[in-house]
Amino acid sequence: MQKMTGARYIAEALKGYEVTHVFFVPAILRRTMAEMEERTEIKRIRTNGEKAAAYMADGYARASGRPGVCMAQHVGALNLAAGLRDAHLAGCPVVAITGGATPLNKYRKAYQTNNDLMAFEHITKFNATVDSVSRIPDLLRQAFRLATTGTPGPVHLQFEGQEGQIDLNEAEMDRSTMVEKRYTRVPGFRPEPQMEHVRELAQVLAAAKKPVIVSGGGVRWSGAGKEVVALAEKLQIPIAHSLNGKGALPGTHPLLVGAVGRYSRKSANRVVQEADLVFYIGSQAGGMTTFAWQVPPFGKPAVQLDINPESLGRNYPVKASILGDAKVSLEKLIAVADGATAGSRREWVGRAQTIVAEWREEISPLLDSDAVPIRPERICKELTEMLPSDGLLVVDTGHAGMWAGGLFDLTKPDQGYIRSAGHLGWAFPASLGAKCGCPERPVFCFTGDAGFWYHIGEIETAVRWGIKAVIVVNNNHSGNQSSQGFKKAYNGKPTEKSCELWHLSKVNFAKIAEAIGAVGIRVERPAELRGAIERATAADRLVVIDIVTDINAVAPVAFI
Repeated sequence: MQKMTGARYIAEALKGYEVTHVFFVPAILRRTMAEMEERTEIKRIRTNGEKAAAYMADGYARASGRPGVCMAQHVGALNLAAGLRDAHLAGCPVVAITGGATPLNKYRKAYQTNNDLMAFEHITKFNATVDSVSRIPDLLRQAFRLATTGTPGPVHLQFEGQEGQIDLNEAEMDRSTMVEKRYTRVPGFRPEPQMEHVRELAQVLAAAKKPVIVSGGGVRWSGAGKEVVALAEKLQIPIAHSLNGKGALPGTHPLLVGAVGRYSRKSANRVVQEADLVFYIGSQAGGMTTFAWQVPPFGKPAVQLDINPESLGRNYPVKASILGDAKVSLEKLIAVADGATAGSRREWVGRAQTIVAEWREEISPLLDSDAVPIRPERICKELTEMLPSDGLLVVDTGHAGMWAGGLFDLTKPDQGYIRSAGHLGWAFPASLGAKCGCPERPVFCFTGDAGFWYHIGEIETAVRWGIKAVIVVNNNHSGNQSSQGFKKAYNGKPTEKSCELWHLSKVNFAKIAEAIGAVGIRVERPAELRGAIERATAADRLVVIDIVTDINAVAPVAFI
């Protein structure tokens, strides 16, 4: 045991957990920040908003597989909590630290004080107060342990003091138990399945004539993409994927049919609808992946593999299920699966490949469009062809998520894809965090102008810290995903004034980027896209590619 301040302990513990960056808005854990400078190489990324700090920590975690850390003082806690919602929905390990009230100022209308703790309760796996410096060791260990095990997710520690200044206090602490190395990254554990459950599911698969795999985000966290492909090849089963699972599979594999659900590829939805069995792997079969449980409809036979028992059978009754880590469980399933049944699915695989070919023929004119203003589909084609090897694409929700989810393909095995789980504006700060987590990888962000406006001030953060990423903005001066909804609200006859509900100002983001110190590139014609991406890839700092696009280009509604 050694007597030390909480600040020193926190700094050394974060170093031990292999944290390389913390994202924060001051003032929080001031002394800890000083100890980080003295005792670690951790970069302290001061952002321009708490929500952006949470999104950066989220992007850092999803890109690197290590927990991201974000912090805010007490008055900014609710802003930080708002930023954790995406990590919660996506199942991403983020450790959030905030300040809190002291016993002396509770219930006294103290300046900037409120009881914010419950705001974190339903968006975290663990939500605790640190009211004594002696509790820092066990609570910090618990935070990292829970963030990285089971279904990953965010956790929250509220340190006493508006700025968490309890870290100034001293206590006897055991440095030998400071860090549990198992929990420095996901997965913290790889629980093995029960073999009788594996064999039972294998029998159900063997009997299916037209099965389809839906590969989810759990496959990516487990690193089980190769195992999904190996099982599919052995049994000849087409593969669809959720948006969270997109980055785990090669986009050019002949068994792949695309993203399924709401933000999807028509071919994937058609194959899932025609299947006689759906095998969910590392997917909760939630509303996005199933288009509100229409793809497939209730009653479609299903089997499921997940690390979380709460997910098994939650949304579709299952004929068999496996509880365990995706990679380990699939290895065992591959070993017992009956490869002799693959021949019986030759016709089904051919049908799935025909459906994919029909979709590609249907979408080809838009992917190749030379229209001015530019079509978003053409942007997706250029990103597919131009994303560097080892490149990572970080995608927003809304139209950006619809375009990229359905149209962008990973063409190289070392490329990656992560996306917002539902919060517009997430992608830009998340891409900066992703670059911090994986500094050697080329990181691209795809967002729209409506999403970019949320956290445009983080251009300054990226310039100040030299964070090199490429931000591709689909700039149609609107939030035009909402246009169809407002048209319905006006009974199909929107007024001229109704456009104020979704139109935005016409702005040149390239000029804004240049004024702050980034590289700005304005693109107005399709032929300029490749040169812009090449220039951005070679740049030595943040690049904003501002692409002027068609305000009337609306993504198609998902196929049912």
